Amino acid sequence: MPIRRLILTLAVILSLVALLAYGFFRDPRYIPSPLVGKPAPNFSLQLYSGEKVELSALRGKVVFINFWASWCPPCIAEAKEMEAAWRKLKDQNVVFIGVEIQDTEANGRAFVKEFDITYLMGNDPTGKIPIDYGVWGIPESFFVDPDGRIVYKHVGAIDPELLVAKTAEAHQRIMTAKEGKGEYQSIR
Repeated sequence: MPIRRLILTLAVILSLVALLAYGFFRDPRYIPSPLVGKPAPNFSLQLYSGEKVELSALRGKVVFINFWASWCPPCIAEAKEMEAAWRKLKDQNVVFIGVEIQDTEANGRAFVKEFDITYLMGNDPTGKIPIDYGVWGIPESFFVDPDGRIVYKHVGAIDPELLVAKTAEAHQRIMTAKEGKGEYQSIR
């Protein structure tokens, strides 16, 4: 009986140690998106320009969707570089859409003006669009291929070189299952 009890105790202890070890090596901020590889949820967004954009109307183009807020330090840090990437890519059958969430439209308009942003920008006061995309923090970005399928998700500020590379991959319908993570570094 004592050997059986010892084996059972060791099995329980080893299981707990294995579970703890898994927790130490796993990034707690990583939540894989079940949407990668699936059709992007359609949405309609009222733009600051007064126009309305509907995602389904953009089929045939690569769409970069960025969820952001004016009070978000990583969003501020990436704003100029994203605009520069947009100006570089805008003639390549690509559309950038900025979806302002958890913020006021007035703050969003001031942000757009401050950073001279020329791609499509609008505020989602309902919060439905980020819920449909499973957004849990900002900034978060999604790349949609010409067929309307999400091919990549990026959490955090996105590096401009990566943005250009993932846009090119989206044109080729290349899917990246593991989402990227940005490292925030303050610009102030």
